[in-house]
Amino acid sequence: MTQEENELLLKEISARLPYGLIVQYKRKTFEPYSEYTADEKVEIDDMLHHRLKVLDCKPYLRPMSSMTEQESEKFEEFLELQSEYTTGADIRFKYDMFDWLNSRHFDYRGLIEKGLALEAPEEMYN
Repeated sequence: MTQEENELLLKEISARLPYGLIVQYKRKTFEPYSEYTADEKVEIDDMLHHRLKVLDCKPYLRPMSSMTEQESEKFEEFLELQSEYTTGADIRFKYDMFDWLNSRHFDYRGLIEKGLALEAPEEMYN
């Protein structure tokens, strides 16, 4: 993995942790609880403790094409707002859009295609 890919993966996982991100960690699926931090030890097996290494994780993400009709309509609203604001004076809607995408685990940066993430099964985040 390149340094650029490492940084991208770290940014993506970090931004999604508050939303109950599920990751594959060393061939095991791990769902961190919201109170976990990047520093805490995570119990993988009954007897073994490992420090969760972000770069050893592959997040499960939803392809953009998996949006429901309702989600697609909401995303279109964000895109319409984006076209209205071009000065950068009011960018709150951009933060809201990316928070919304992250909270629904959409792969808007193409991590699945880059091999840095796994496609989430249809019902994983419902």
